[in-house]
Amino acid sequence: MKRLLSPAHQLVLGRTTAALAFGLIPTTLILAVARATGSALDIGLVLACELVPMVVLLPVSGVVADRFSPQRVILAADLLRCAAQFAIACEFLAGRFHIVDLSILAAATGIGMAFGMPAGRRLVAGTIAPEDRLRVNSRLSVATAMAQLVGPAIAGTLVLGVGAGWASMATAALFAFSALTLGRIPAIRATGPAGRASILTDLREGWTEVRRHRWFLASVQGHGVRHLTAGFLFALGPLIAIERHGDDSAWVFIAQAGVIGTVLGGFAARRVTFGNPLVVCAIGSACYALPLTALALPSPVAVIAVAFFLAALGTGMMTPLWDTTLQLRVPESALGRVGSYDILISLASRPLGLAVAAPLAAWIGTTTVLLTGAALVAAANLAALTVPSVRKRPEEPPSETASPQVAKAGARP
Repeated sequence: MKRLLSPAHQLVLGRTTAALAFGLIPTTLILAVARATGSALDIGLVLACELVPMVVLLPVSGVVADRFSPQRVILAADLLRCAAQFAIACEFLAGRFHIVDLSILAAATGIGMAFGMPAGRRLVAGTIAPEDRLRVNSRLSVATAMAQLVGPAIAGTLVLGVGAGWASMATAALFAFSALTLGRIPAIRATGPAGRASILTDLREGWTEVRRHRWFLASVQGHGVRHLTAGFLFALGPLIAIERHGDDSAWVFIAQAGVIGTVLGGFAARRVTFGNPLVVCAIGSACYALPLTALALPSPVAVIAVAFFLAALGTGMMTPLWDTTLQLRVPESALGRVGSYDILISLASRPLGLAVAAPLAAWIGTTTVLLTGAALVAAANLAALTVPSVRKRPEEPPSETASPQVAKAGARP
């Protein structure tokens, strides 16, 4: 593998494979449980058992990502996910699976997800030269977005064609391939030895580092609101499209515009010269107000599609720019812990938006929910521009050195 592919190609191949595997899981589980029991409660339990460990363990996984080689962390995480999906496949193929078993194995998959995500950014920072990171992050953004988009379709085809057991077996094989690909990437510099401090101490030092970067806190708050309102959009959007236009083809058209925008945004991020990446991130994230407003008003499908395209274009550009900014501005010794808070807010906010959108719409009306969401996402993200460290240009970056506690932690024998 080392002789055939460069580290950048290994990164893109491995991360894309893992993203595709991640995209297969929900559809496979939903279809399998629905065909077996038909219980929405069973489906919700299994999916929750995967999500909850991810949310709960992310701060700890950030500590692990900073203490150990990201290659080894991702290798272990992918092998755990592979084993869990293989066990699920065996249960499906045996034809007598139990919801309790699936819930436990889904939780194991969630644990693997939790530990694999923060290590991903550290892997890029530890193997790719700074001048090449935006290019690699752009490729990763486009490839993983496409993998996650086609994953549900592939899972549905496999479940309906050959059965859920073989769909889960394919997922296990993808995680195994990801483990072998990412786990063998050579580091361009040695990682520090594991620290001897307690996990609580490392968590406290990580939070100290988070608070030191005002640009990070201001930006992440806006990103959290965007994910929350994205939950509003995806929960209410299909219902509005069906109510106004009689079928779901309108929403399919709107969603396809979003896919195109995401892909083009990822490509544009590495081809356009930006004066200030964080300003672009704030404006791109604020663009989510456009489809929320278009859906709230009696807009034609074409207008909603254009609004969604622009929002997706903005977030597609934002993702690689944000990842690159984190890898350049946050010390590598604290990148796992700082990045874990970013992922945590994203993971928690969107399910919350999906859960509360319909009850809020029933209480205060769909239009009010969408317009309120549009105002919130625009205000929260544009407010980040008032922070001086957000507006600083790349030639005037904040200090790249870690806080004294984190710097000391990185030098522990």
